Amino acid sequence: MGIFGDSLEKAEAATATRPIPKSAGAQMRFLVKQHKGSTKAVAQLLGISQRTVERYVKNEIKRPRKELAARMQREVRQRWQPKVRQEARRRAARTNGITIETRARFGFTAAPGSTDDGRIRLITQHLPPAYAARLFDAQASGAGEQQLQNIAAEGLQEIYFKDHGRRADGLLVEFSDIDYVELDYS
Repeated sequence: MGIFGDSLEKAEAATATRPIPKSAGAQMRFLVKQHKGSTKAVAQLLGISQRTVERYVKNEIKRPRKELAARMQREVRQRWQPKVRQEARRRAARTNGITIETRARFGFTAAPGSTDDGRIRLITQHLPPAYAARLFDAQASGAGEQQLQNIAAEGLQEIYFKDHGRRADGLLVEFSDIDYVELDYS
């Protein structure tokens, strides 16, 4: 996934009200429970043998390799507290909105005589619920990184640069050379 997709997932994970299980055995038991008791499905998911999954479930193995530990944590995070995550997304899309912090190059297409050269800016801006809903809908429909970036750019253009339509009429913002993006809707 790209930088925006990863940021949305990270923001979603931050909405959890309880921490994920710490031990490898507890994480593996959670994954097996999520897959209706199928150790075979978990083994296929993680790319390990079914017997290895069973040994983790019984706490016969306690310390996974680094890459397996990372895969286990990622899979547990994706499935952890789905109702809490869903409620946080719903709240963000209907009432709270989403906060975006980014460091990127912003350039402009504007009226002649204005400065339209792109420059690196650090921007932290709260976007209204409509933009949060559009980001969530695009992500759910499998939109690409560029489409998510365009939605964020449009939101920043309207809210930050045009100040809700009170200035810079006709301004078009170019959003490129993204250093980082952090999203928050908790």
